[in-house]
Amino acid sequence: MELIEKYFGSELTPLQRERFARLYDLYAEWNARINVVSRKDFESLYLKHVLHSLAIACVCRFDDGARICDVGTGGGFPAIPLAIMFPGAHFTAVDSIGKKITVVREVAAGLGLGNVEAVNARVETLPVRFDYIVSRAVTEMSELMRWVWSKVEHGRRGSLSNGLLVLKGGELAEELARAGKRFTVFDISRYFEEEFFATKKIIYLAK
Repeated sequence: MELIEKYFGSELTPLQRERFARLYDLYAEWNARINVVSRKDFESLYLKHVLHSLAIACVCRFDDGARICDVGTGGGFPAIPLAIMFPGAHFTAVDSIGKKITVVREVAAGLGLGNVEAVNARVETLPVRFDYIVSRAVTEMSELMRWVWSKVEHGRRGSLSNGLLVLKGGELAEELARAGKRFTVFDISRYFEEEFFATKKIIYLAK
């Protein structure tokens, strides 16, 4: 929780602070039943999962009413931390694995997050469109774009134009070249000083 205070403490309401603080116990309880966060990584939940998710908030502030879809949400990252940070936006957390969606649904309920909908489906089958698609290292960008590009509305419902915001790590030049688009790459190390973020990036593509 100290990491969240370090980077976002000045802008958090008491309710947001309480919700971030409760994440650890809620995920500990559910992770014991359904393993959605690596056991060896669990002690680093705030660094490797919560703060990593919130890197997106350093790049794009979502407007109230913005519709964001988290593709391949797993245990709810980045959807749950972003939903705490942007309570006026609506988040659809999508995963094809039902037990992971159970965890997202229960954590959101435990936090009283009314702006999160957890959906057990493949994103391609959803009948709705979104302002932003977010995701964390689910697949190659070219594949992700095939799944979701038609689901993104034109417009601007945040500090960046509507589009994709994807958390990635490592050397990405070849992968992005294969996708054939002009991406903007944000180094997360510009925002967070911890060593974990040295090679972590956000890939952005405007609709």
